[in-house]
Amino acid sequence: PHLVPVNRGILTTLYLAPAPGQADDFAQWTDAVADCLSKRYADEPFVRLTGSDRLPDTKNVIGTNSIEIGWAADSRTQRLRVFSAEDNLVKGASGQAVQSFNIRFGFDETAGLTI
Repeated sequence: PHLVPVNRGILTTLYLAPAPGQADDFAQWTDAVADCLSKRYADEPFVRLTGSDRLPDTKNVIGTNSIEIGWAADSRTQRLRVFSAEDNLVKGASGQAVQSFNIRFGFDETAGLTI
């Protein structure tokens, strides 16, 4: 996480490196990871993928149960940086509790939550 002067919101950066033998074609590897993220979260109502088009921003998730996820490839370091932004007071706490309750007891996942 990054410490920034805001009263709510979490920005996170993850650094991914290809496994030995996968770094031969870094561009192909990053495309495969991006494709995996896109497929995994395609139908998730509270996940917004920004891809490599723009970085996630807390201003877009404040007051919501949503998380934004984006990524950027760095061919110099052979790392894929994955970024996320979420509202720690909703997605990180109360909204996540409501979402988990809904799933556990068979309600629509989005019940009581604004998308």
